[in-house]
Amino acid sequence: MEQTRPFSARTGTAGTVGVFRLLGVPIRLHFTFILLLIFLVVIDLGSRDESGASYAIFLLGLLVSVLLHEMAHAFVALRFFRVKTLEIVMFPIGGLARLERTLRPVEEFWIALSGPLVNVVLSLAIFAYLRLTHQPLGIHLTDLTHPTDANVWSRLAVGNMLLAGFNLLPAFPMDGGRILRALLSLIRPEDEATRIASWMGRMLAMSMGLYGLLAPQPMLVFFAFFIYLGAAQEGAAALGRTLTHGIPVRAAMITEYHTLDHGSTIRDAANLLLSTSQQDFPVVHSEQVVGLLGRNLLMKALASEGPEAYVAGVMDRDFLSLEPTTDLAEVLPLMAQAGRCALVMENEKLLGLLTTDNLSEFLLLRRFGMEPATH
Repeated sequence: MEQTRPFSARTGTAGTVGVFRLLGVPIRLHFTFILLLIFLVVIDLGSRDESGASYAIFLLGLLVSVLLHEMAHAFVALRFFRVKTLEIVMFPIGGLARLERTLRPVEEFWIALSGPLVNVVLSLAIFAYLRLTHQPLGIHLTDLTHPTDANVWSRLAVGNMLLAGFNLLPAFPMDGGRILRALLSLIRPEDEATRIASWMGRMLAMSMGLYGLLAPQPMLVFFAFFIYLGAAQEGAAALGRTLTHGIPVRAAMITEYHTLDHGSTIRDAANLLLSTSQQDFPVVHSEQVVGLLGRNLLMKALASEGPEAYVAGVMDRDFLSLEPTTDLAEVLPLMAQAGRCALVMENEKLLGLLTTDNLSEFLLLRRFGMEPATH
């Protein structure tokens, strides 16, 4: 799967652990993926038909298959469309390649298609190897439910084919949903195309979850939850893009705010936090912005440095800065992280603040028909 949802450049997506880099792309594991791995390992402890080595090969093979799937997204995006991949996050339902910008329909079509094609090629390559070495193909689905040392490679081949088929389902957040949106976007508005693919994703998730409850198959319910969540998030993101397209940052920024001098102490910042509703404070020196001190950073500094420490020593110098004329639709991904604050600046002059809270309020007012006013 691929997505243009952003993340914190320094810490990555929330709830993830950075593992390694592959061709310059950070590979991260979501905590739910780690829990799934632990669950799969615990299941194997009671297995008697397959050795631990074969089971490890199968799990590692699936991990590599998913990773190659995501790297295909990254390669096609960069090689043919000059779109960089910011990170790849491993979730229980597969990987997620986060791209640096929103894709055009033709870009999204080919980038989304590349991942499942890699799984098909891997599956055919494994089957070809088994045939050339005169090993049983073992293409029956029962191989997945009755694992043995003899069918580990055929299970990997079948598993890759199932990965390709699952990802080609025409529903978000699978690649098939993105392919469907890309095709629909050629004849319908993007927001409508996204709503259709998102609706299909939610319907798929509810159907899968219902079957998992009746079967009973707890793992299907587990997967259905993540599919529904991904589809709902994509639908919300599309609505946000529709409500903000063509509107400048200036229309949504906060213009009444307080600043801190670089010589202020943590105590000064804490007192300002208590006396106002503001939670993020630009730090200035001779009218020049030198940093940003947010509530969380303030609390950490208060606990570790004490109230008499200077804000200049703990402030965030790598803050997000936006031009007032920037389209809000382009800014939405950058503001996706909870509690994020950006400084709106023009020619190094501070004009206002843009926070996730006031941006949410702005979107709510827009949804009810209020037209934005420029400052």
